Amino acid sequence: MRVTIIAVGKLKEKYLVNGCKEYLKRLGRYGNFTVVELTDEPCPANASAAEEEQVRHKEGNKILASLPKDSQVIALDVTGDKTDSPGLARRIENLALRGNSHLTFIIGGSLGLSAKVIDRSHWRLSFSDFTFPHQLMRLILLEQLYRSFKINRGETYHK
Repeated sequence: MRVTIIAVGKLKEKYLVNGCKEYLKRLGRYGNFTVVELTDEPCPANASAAEEEQVRHKEGNKILASLPKDSQVIALDVTGDKTDSPGLARRIENLALRGNSHLTFIIGGSLGLSAKVIDRSHWRLSFSDFTFPHQLMRLILLEQLYRSFKINRGETYHK
């Protein structure tokens, strides 16, 4: 199984960098995991709706240009489908059983994802109604992927 995470924005906080490195190391035994980090677009502090849309559009074009061919695209979107950890594990397992050996998860920038990215996605996944910083979301996603692979292998993991 190959998993690509496309994330807008650079991780700056040391604890997030270290946490992501740790989960990527743990995930290495389950497949090939790659993080593609894209630069976020500058946005004025008091940006208009049009300026925010322009930022999402530019970041969206970078995301679309970075999508691996023939991968199942999963956009992290607050308005997407909600599931629990076993549900995510089942979804990953079902995708693999249907021949989807490459999954791509997309984490947008601080303003979210462009409509083009949402439209290109095969599945929109929401982790919560809460809003998380996009840098923290990367760590949360990696932890949930690790948990999913542990569940699918029948391995124990703390609750």
